Amino acid sequence: MIEVNLQPGGKKRGTRGPKLSFSLPSMGGFGRDRWVLGSSVVVIAAAAVCGWWYKTVTSRAVELQVQIEDARADSARYADLIQQNDALLARRDSIAQRVQIIQEIDGDRYVWPHIMDEVARALPEYTWLTEMLQVSLGDQLQFRLVGRVGNTFALTQFMENLEASLFVRGVRLLSTDQVIDEIGETGIRRVVYEFQLEAFFDRPPPELLETVPLFDPSSAGP
Repeated sequence: MIEVNLQPGGKKRGTRGPKLSFSLPSMGGFGRDRWVLGSSVVVIAAAAVCGWWYKTVTSRAVELQVQIEDARADSARYADLIQQNDALLARRDSIAQRVQIIQEIDGDRYVWPHIMDEVARALPEYTWLTEMLQVSLGDQLQFRLVGRVGNTFALTQFMENLEASLFVRGVRLLSTDQVIDEIGETGIRRVVYEFQLEAFFDRPPPELLETVPLFDPSSAGP
């Protein structure tokens, strides 16, 4: 049904529906300030912690960098010292090797004089040598003696005298044969024994040797 308002200036009446309204619960002014204050404190504390942590890490990084640089410098210095030490050790070993060679040469130069001296002392009467030679090298120097003797008793005495020497050991008779020997240009012939024997040169301990000075101290001037 349609209604028409015929009165002038009349207003149309209409029906109003229910209004919807929303409202947040009120927490009061003090509550809001407390939340804001707490949030601010948390933010400030977090910023302070981050700043302290950053400063600590930065300081530690700088300290580690300084330590690394010091370690590199020490490593370079130690490497130089190690290189110098290796060079000195190599030089020492070279000098020691040369000294050892010189000592060996110096020690062996008197070997044959000792042997000939001891053999000459050990020779009894009616005994003479025709040959002396070296048959082995190294520390165990072995030599051979070839000669002639008037009788076997002199040969036995010769071997015993050699064994009594401090520089000779291991005397061994290789052979002995009767031969005819002519005395010079006289034409006189006689029967002798030709022998061959071998022995080793021995180095006696220093305490068993008696040394004498080359020059008499009493003959030296004031």
